[in-house]
Amino acid sequence: MSTPLHSKVALVAGATRGAGRGIAVELGAAGATVYVTGRSTRKQRSEYDRPETIEDTADLVTAAGGRGIAVPTDHLVPSQVKALVERIDAEQGRLDILVNDIWGSENLFAWDAPVWEHDLDNGLRLLRLAVDTHAITSHHALPLLLRDEGGLVVEMTDGTAAYNRDTYRNSFFYDIAKATVLRMAFALGHELGPRGATAVALTPGWMRSELMLDHFGVTEETWRDALEREPHFCMSESPSYVGRAVAALAADPGVARWNGRSLSSGQAASEYGFTDLDGSRPDFWRYLVEVQDPGKPADATGYR
Repeated sequence: MSTPLHSKVALVAGATRGAGRGIAVELGAAGATVYVTGRSTRKQRSEYDRPETIEDTADLVTAAGGRGIAVPTDHLVPSQVKALVERIDAEQGRLDILVNDIWGSENLFAWDAPVWEHDLDNGLRLLRLAVDTHAITSHHALPLLLRDEGGLVVEMTDGTAAYNRDTYRNSFFYDIAKATVLRMAFALGHELGPRGATAVALTPGWMRSELMLDHFGVTEETWRDALEREPHFCMSESPSYVGRAVAALAADPGVARWNGRSLSSGQAASEYGFTDLDGSRPDFWRYLVEVQDPGKPADATGYR
């Protein structure tokens, strides 16, 4: 098995479930030591009140071939993030990959509710979880990442820069959050590039997270059973797909060419040649623009 990241140290902030877990596991499969953080542990759940834990993620990283280290962290608390980075420094002396995947806001936005009708506390909480956490984590982690040349920062969002520029995304608060994270990668690119590091924004497509599978009442093995209810789910992808995108970026000696740019999992797969678990290469954002948004019948032909 190829382990191009065997000497690398990664921090996946927000690795309890979904994209964060998929990324952590695929970095582990490439040989990395991966610190995984979140608020849901085997002793205590976050307000999501779901069963996934950071310890489970760490175990999956190790089983994949890397070394998973779970550190309970609330990324809204600067002192906790500072302590996390100090621990990584003490134990590893370096940080090569930072993935800012903190979200935790799935239950806080109301679809298509205008700002004057949206619950204000929920909207502001969403912005804190989706934006402040990323800024706090970068503030504390980047000095360690910059200690060695070639570091990579991945800002996880929903939607490419091109798509989100022209498309209203669900609600005022959701739209602002996802656009802000895209801009964070752009800004970090300007600050990191001259210092020998790279920042990119990355979006999965329609991802089969634990939450999404539960929504449709299916599993990763039976996800196609949901197509009768939602035909466009034919373009969904596993969390491993975007995880493989991060692993490919981290292993690319020429990754600086993406500095400050926005990528999707499908774009990265086309560039680097990896596939999803089923051997396909779904290109969801092209499909969304060309098939789903125009109201055409679901048909994945030519898109995966």
